[in-house]
Amino acid sequence: MAQAFFGGIHPLDKKDATNKKPIEKLPPPARVVVPMSMHIGAPCQPCVAVGDHVTVGQKVGEATAAVSAAVHASVSGTVAAVEPRIHFSGVPVMSVVIENDFNDTPCHDCRPPERGADLGAEELVKVLQNAGVVGMGGATFPTHIKISSGLGKVDTVIINASECEPYITSDHRLLLEYPEEIIGGAKILARIFGVDRVHIGVEANKQNAAELLRVKIDEQKAPLVVDMLHTRYPQGAEKQLCQSITGRQVPPGALPAAIGCAVFNVATTAAIYRAVTAGTPLTHRVVTVSGSGVNEPKNLLCPIGTPIRELLDACGGVKKSTFKILMGGPMMGHAQFDMEAPIGKGTNAILAFCEDEERTVEYPACIRCGKCASVCPMKLQPLFMYQYEQAGMLEALERANVMDCIECGACTYICPGRLHLVQAFRAGKQKINNARAAAKAAAEKAAKAAAAKKEG
Repeated sequence: MAQAFFGGIHPLDKKDATNKKPIEKLPPPARVVVPMSMHIGAPCQPCVAVGDHVTVGQKVGEATAAVSAAVHASVSGTVAAVEPRIHFSGVPVMSVVIENDFNDTPCHDCRPPERGADLGAEELVKVLQNAGVVGMGGATFPTHIKISSGLGKVDTVIINASECEPYITSDHRLLLEYPEEIIGGAKILARIFGVDRVHIGVEANKQNAAELLRVKIDEQKAPLVVDMLHTRYPQGAEKQLCQSITGRQVPPGALPAAIGCAVFNVATTAAIYRAVTAGTPLTHRVVTVSGSGVNEPKNLLCPIGTPIRELLDACGGVKKSTFKILMGGPMMGHAQFDMEAPIGKGTNAILAFCEDEERTVEYPACIRCGKCASVCPMKLQPLFMYQYEQAGMLEALERANVMDCIECGACTYICPGRLHLVQAFRAGKQKINNARAAAKAAAEKAAKAAAAKKEG
């Protein structure tokens, strides 16, 4: 068993509703809305126009910045619109709307790369860049950037199979139903980074997946090892995962590459395998649809860009008393107000909650119990950070290292005063970023004015 990280909580996992249900293919949606922003970094630029016929896997969004990821059509059909549409973040985002012709015509450009087995690291990175692969555990950082920035620095590659948030079982089912793809993707990563073995971190509540992986690894004599992890949230956060498996701690403000680690989600690893061996871009993903408000919880393989409503309908709809629908898990997910919002590359779950699960109170209040600090895996002081954010004390908030907050929600979960801590920290981060941007713009303006005055 791996070692423990600091803090953490033990919520009920609530996975029984779907962890034994095989992945089902979602009935084809009539239309998909493919956002140009489904990744950390600059949005893509649409490269199709209204009336164009597109095929599955055809590029519809071109990455125009260093940190970005291409976007591809997930169905074949006709482009009905190229315009801002509601995004799962809650704001309109430029999107390509495709009317499905239900033919699933594959793009002729989607074919295995030549010399796939012999490609070098930089060539493999280019393949992943063209395939639009991003982190599918929720972070959505472009995979080709993560790999490129780690070349020559990484000595430990970790596959994140923790799936520690309650309800979500999409990665668990991938482990059970597509182990060859995950092992194949891990072998590709081992080749890219030049490591002798890859670690696959699996929580102890997925023993069947760990046993199956070990059998498949032995059959293939693959350079992989399964690490059993404590069932503890947020075990799947990459900094905590690195500590659990290697004993190394990522310094404040740094990334895993700083301690020689690179972490990839299970679904991302499978997407890497498909991109390199079949030339398949990232167009589909598995989504868990569950929660007390869902009539028939399922794990669904969905075209990216499918409206939330389609997933809920495929699960028998939601109960009348449903009061909240989340995209993502109950700890880190985002509440949705429009069921026409599409799923993205990082969507691992759609959850609906009903009846007596509402836990908010009219007047949340801090009782200074310190529980939030005891469970924070980043060793932060959420009670003080909350006060700073509420008072608009941005400098104090920044000194309290709010930017190191991983927004895991452990503090909100444990808070007896029902404070909306994570929401406050997200808002605080945005305020700090806005202030930084304003200060930078003011400095640039002052520099230009000084240069102009000097020239004059």
